Amino acid sequence: MPDPSTPAVFDVAILGNGAAGTLLALHLARAPGRALRVALVGTGEAGHGVAYSTPFAEHVLNVPAAGMSAFDGEAADFARFVESAGGLDAVNAPFAPRQLYGDYLGTRLAESFGASPHRLQHVPARAIGVDRRGDAITIALDDGTAIAARHVVLALGNQARRLPFDAPVLDSWDWAAIRALPADADVLVVGSGLSMADAVLSLDARGHRGIIHVLSRHGRMPLPHALGHAPWPVDIDALCALPLRARLHALRDIAREAARTGAPWQSVLDGVRPHVRRLWRSLTPADQARFLRHGVRLWDIHRHRIAPHVHGMLGELQSTGRLHVHRARLQALTARGDRLHASATRGSGPLELDVDAVIDATGVETGASAMGQPLVDALLASGRARPGPHGLGLDGDADGRVLGAHGSAHPDLWMLGGLRLGTLWETTAIPDLRKDAAALAARLAGD
Repeated sequence: MPDPSTPAVFDVAILGNGAAGTLLALHLARAPGRALRVALVGTGEAGHGVAYSTPFAEHVLNVPAAGMSAFDGEAADFARFVESAGGLDAVNAPFAPRQLYGDYLGTRLAESFGASPHRLQHVPARAIGVDRRGDAITIALDDGTAIAARHVVLALGNQARRLPFDAPVLDSWDWAAIRALPADADVLVVGSGLSMADAVLSLDARGHRGIIHVLSRHGRMPLPHALGHAPWPVDIDALCALPLRARLHALRDIAREAARTGAPWQSVLDGVRPHVRRLWRSLTPADQARFLRHGVRLWDIHRHRIAPHVHGMLGELQSTGRLHVHRARLQALTARGDRLHASATRGSGPLELDVDAVIDATGVETGASAMGQPLVDALLASGRARPGPHGLGLDGDADGRVLGAHGSAHPDLWMLGGLRLGTLWETTAIPDLRKDAAALAARLAGD
């Protein structure tokens, strides 16, 4: 590693080596122009991050393989990779195991730089601070060293939200620990979204026989994809002209119209999907806040769907009495001997549960100040960054430059992925990430 007093200087330093950072590096490798020195900063295998690091085959992508290419112009690239790896079968097709996607990104990264004039260096550390020195930004790393770069991109990935209790709780991303639970353990999963589905899949794959309780404030479970239907044509201009409440009514009307022709509601969401950013930005700040208070979970279960066979498995567990879904708010969690006692409130009265284990599946932390990211904390404290709209992620301009506390854009500090949530809303799905990565790579290579 470089000496802290004389840091190595790169043209571009990408802070984070999960899917977002790896996609940017991939597109930089293909960018024309003079040879660039690129640093990819992060621990673990490039491309895997949290989402794609699971080693267990039951964890499949929530999108068919045909929609997961790293490149807009090569739509079948990932599907070909999966086929060559034998990653599809009669049970999960066309939803490939998630680990394969991390393998795919890592493989394409090595291939792309192997055939590129640009040079990539993996820096196995985490960035904890940045400071401008002359014409470059110095990046402090958690191993005590530093590097410097002319341009820095924050691609920090997702941080788990944490339950505010002292009792021992398993992280929903700690799949090995979940699989190690006794088969007859009674388990409480807090949260009913995609992370819950992963946790239940891990338990079921282990041969779990105990009772699984799922608790969330809304009690809504993920909905399935409907395959074999083309996206329904939606007049996006007309939707953008409407306030929030009228938009939701209009979408319901469109879904009913589609149903009369035999098309599922999923086809309507697929028609809306490429225009989500425009729809978000065309809402007034008051309507955005109203959506976040009242509509976001309803949107999530319709927009972020799961593989049909996963949905079927959850339904079967419910029908056989092994999985119980509670619409309630968790108030307390305490240890009672070898078990945990959960106290919750619901419309029909108190809910008291005694279980052997609790899994925190409350999802991703979206508030910048609550992420627990040392680098984000340092940027906010120094005024180099400010929270994004509604406190979501960091604030940035239309091109992804980070805005400082007074609203001015840094010319050489950028962000990619989840940190752009407040300004764009749709920021972490692969079709959006690959477009953003390609656009940012072109800017950086041409600067």
